[in-house]
Amino acid sequence: MKKKFFAFLMAVVMVFSLVACGGGGDDATTDDTGDTTEDTGDTGDSATTTTFKVGTIGPLTGENAIYGTAVANGAKIAVDEINAAGGDIQFELQSEDDVADGETSVNAYNNLMDWGMQLLVGPTTTGASVAVSSKCYEERTFMLTPSASSTDVTAGKDNVFQVCFTDPNQGTSSADYMAENMADAKIYVLYQNDDAYSQGIRDAFVTEAEAKGLNIVGEGTFTKDTATDFSVQLTAAQAAGADTMFLPMYYQPASVILNQANAMGYAPTFFGVDGMDGILTMEGFDASLAEGVMLLTPFSATLEENASFVQAYEDQFGETPNQFAADAYDAVYILKEALEAAGCTADMTTADICEALVPVMTTITHDGLTGKGMTWSADGAVSKDPTAFVIQDGVYVLPQ
Repeated sequence: MKKKFFAFLMAVVMVFSLVACGGGGDDATTDDTGDTTEDTGDTGDSATTTTFKVGTIGPLTGENAIYGTAVANGAKIAVDEINAAGGDIQFELQSEDDVADGETSVNAYNNLMDWGMQLLVGPTTTGASVAVSSKCYEERTFMLTPSASSTDVTAGKDNVFQVCFTDPNQGTSSADYMAENMADAKIYVLYQNDDAYSQGIRDAFVTEAEAKGLNIVGEGTFTKDTATDFSVQLTAAQAAGADTMFLPMYYQPASVILNQANAMGYAPTFFGVDGMDGILTMEGFDASLAEGVMLLTPFSATLEENASFVQAYEDQFGETPNQFAADAYDAVYILKEALEAAGCTADMTTADICEALVPVMTTITHDGLTGKGMTWSADGAVSKDPTAFVIQDGVYVLPQ
């Protein structure tokens, strides 16, 4: 009897062991596409139908980290606000570093897709966005870049949209502003001819400036490898009698130009674009050299209407947000509005969400930090007007 009872007991133990081992299979499921997705551990309907996975890509390290970090931070504030408010749309956010490099950015995109990304806010920089937008178009992932402004990012890709205004818009708007407010200026254009962002703005500016009868007295170029010495270009601008320098570039080379112009006693009016946003907080740069610099940007932390966002950003990250942070904040809320308008749920595939959002984007109107009444054309470009600011006492103010 004892032997029979022991054998029975062992059989029962083996059955329960098999059941326990088999239970692990519930931790992962295979969807209709053959992709494996992890169980969140929450069996409630709301978790499976309302929480969308959103990714951001940008330089979180390296010389352009100020841009990518701002995008990741701005998106996080928006996600936290939306989730805290409840509602039918909730987000889970993950950010990836691409050091502003196209190939690395594609790898970052692949990492996010492995994670289960359904919507992309990014990439941050133009070159990286051109590379990733091709992947998004091929794989039908909806992409909303907060800050890449080249038309090459969206060209021929119906599922790629921009939050910031395009390079041609910036160039044209800069020339229009000068024609209206600085008609007698003698302008020297200095741009980076191996950078799509700088080249694109320059081209549109020169075309519009000529149409408006502005006086361009000369042009100079530089490349990424020569962006440490601008003595030749500054000397040429001064010799040409330029009292205004148009700088369609990012803040790093602009900071060198301001330093070297100051050292040689040359003080024209410097007029920049949104890529110069961040120069006031650049490590090692004397912000007083930026006094009087003019630039077009859709966002200023000093405006009362932006106070709530600025306070939240400063409380969480200990610094003042720039335009890139505001663009990303807007991008998340734009996605929320589009998802609601399209009736999307988070149990839809990434491709199905993409196809639902594409036609909706041209029908919505969004009021955000970086523009009121923002709308989008079928080519992905946003319609909104940039604002000219001048740096006074270390802050952006509206010109008087």
